[in-house]
Amino acid sequence: MDLNARAIEYGLETEYIDARGALRGVAPETLEAVLQVLPPGPAHRLVDGPLVLVAGAALAPRLRDAAAPPVDFAVYRDQPDGLHEVARARSERWPFSAGQFGTGVYRARLVDARGERDEAALVVAPQRAFGGDFDRVWIAAVQLYSLRSQSNWGIGDFGDLMTVMRWAAQAGAAGVGLNPLHALFDDHPADCSPYSPSSRLFLNPLYIDVSRAPGFAPDLIADLDQRLATLRRAELVDYRAVAELKWFGLRQAFTRFVDHGAPPDHADFEAFRRDGGGTLFRFACFEVLRRRFAAPWWQWPDEWRQPGDERLQGLRDADAGEIAYVEFLQWVSDRQLRRCRELASELGMPVGLYLDVAVGVKSDGFDAWNCPAAIMRDLSVGAPPDLLNTVGQDWGLAVFSAAGLEAALFQPFRDLLAAAMRHAGAIRLDHVLGLSRLYLVPAGHSPDQGAYVRMPLEALLAVIAIESQAHRCVVVGEDLGTVPAGLRERLSDTGIWCYRVMMFERDGEGAFLPPDRYATDALVTFNTHDLSTFSGWRSGHDLRVKRNLGLDPGESDEERDRSLRRFEEAVAREGRMGGFEQAIGFLARTPSRLLALALEDLLEVKDQPNIPGTIDQYPNWRRKLPIGVEDFGMVLNPGRLREVLGGRSIPEGSGPQ
Repeated sequence: MDLNARAIEYGLETEYIDARGALRGVAPETLEAVLQVLPPGPAHRLVDGPLVLVAGAALAPRLRDAAAPPVDFAVYRDQPDGLHEVARARSERWPFSAGQFGTGVYRARLVDARGERDEAALVVAPQRAFGGDFDRVWIAAVQLYSLRSQSNWGIGDFGDLMTVMRWAAQAGAAGVGLNPLHALFDDHPADCSPYSPSSRLFLNPLYIDVSRAPGFAPDLIADLDQRLATLRRAELVDYRAVAELKWFGLRQAFTRFVDHGAPPDHADFEAFRRDGGGTLFRFACFEVLRRRFAAPWWQWPDEWRQPGDERLQGLRDADAGEIAYVEFLQWVSDRQLRRCRELASELGMPVGLYLDVAVGVKSDGFDAWNCPAAIMRDLSVGAPPDLLNTVGQDWGLAVFSAAGLEAALFQPFRDLLAAAMRHAGAIRLDHVLGLSRLYLVPAGHSPDQGAYVRMPLEALLAVIAIESQAHRCVVVGEDLGTVPAGLRERLSDTGIWCYRVMMFERDGEGAFLPPDRYATDALVTFNTHDLSTFSGWRSGHDLRVKRNLGLDPGESDEERDRSLRRFEEAVAREGRMGGFEQAIGFLARTPSRLLALALEDLLEVKDQPNIPGTIDQYPNWRRKLPIGVEDFGMVLNPGRLREVLGGRSIPEGSGPQ
């Protein structure tokens, strides 16, 4: 079989349309490098791939032309004690409707008249994802680590988040949006990108408000006040120093909790451990093993690369205290985040928490170890060259494989969504384009030497609809970049909201699109964490910073001046408002149901949180806001924000203030 035929069989695209609309071929050596490590899909004979049934839809799965009818169809549900048959029929075509099953993922087996056999995942889904029970509201977008306060330990925490939520409710916000809260590698605190997690199933304990952790008392740490004062004064988050102090404080809290914790807390902790089941236990085991072997998991001794339950139980018997400590950190993190969700409800905030979900994970992290058949650790996801990143991007992250997801009946993807939605009223899927295809870069290749591999879009959309409705959680898809034709329409049909960034919403002449050109089911914002702040953009500060770093800013000074003139033309209607208020007024008039305002823009910060393409050259994910959360009410006047945002504000006194 020649190279192109092999690529097609594996779902690889041998060419694609780039950001400039030009057809770009993939080099043969790139295709060969990807094929060497890309898992092959199931050898389907009677159907083309995963099957999808949608409630109320007339369309049904189709058989391949090569299938010889009649066909024996059987549908099974996986149960802990084995497969349970739920339907059987013999027919010329697909015989079942969605109404015959509950929503979920099943296993379908088919045998045609010639004896050809096939097996495929069957996803039975509601017609659309949850649409939300709010209309035209706004949220405050927060980089949680950036919050200053008189009580935190040098990094924003869940206690600070509650303070921000109270201010936001007074200002009429329907919720608070956050950077990803995924678990990182806690013994490498300087690797602080929230988009490069070890696991998307668990939380980053560095955000714990230690003072509220069960078992903690200030007298457990010598010179605590002095050490905290130093960390709070720092202009940047000192992750190493913060982690050293927090881990020490939490370890002391855990020791005291074990011996003297209140019975209700102990009961809740044990309930959390039971509810977390095998996944929480495996995560705790992984953390213990990772420290023991100090190497990527594929270099561990054979018996620990993919250990079974019996071997892990032996680890628990030997290291019960360490495993319980990891679970304790997750319990405290979860309960503090849950309290934030409860506070949102008390404050009458219809969105509550809007949480971000990273596109992938680190290949040496827990998720890749836990589901090695579903996550491709030898290929890195990224993006081809575009107008802003002219050399392409390699994000250094491992992602799901189509074959692995189908073999696991999409359970790893369902688990990811459930973890993200657990305490959220809305989530944002970073790089939602990956539901359709993923741009994969082989090891040793530059970012412009990648290839697209197709993903089971319809099945993934159906799974999202299932989990979104189950958790009553809105899903926003970050759909920026090189978008396949028709994808945005397909996402919209499924109820996934689009992501509209004012900086990019221009016509062919560079003019900003008017508010009425924005989509209704959308989150609208001026910028993103990877783009300049409003103040930095208006002053040209971002261009100067990038040039000083030796980066192509993607825009000349003359082009920026034209953009600023276009901006003034677009917001001229906003009358007496000036500065960022003009942008707020403009965006508030869009029909988009959700508007996000970044705290950096409200506080006129010039430096952006992250500059893509940099690691140590720029303090990514480290910058703190210029004021403490206690001063938000004085500096960011809630009444003025309500006035500027008009009808987007939730009613005053929606809940206890």
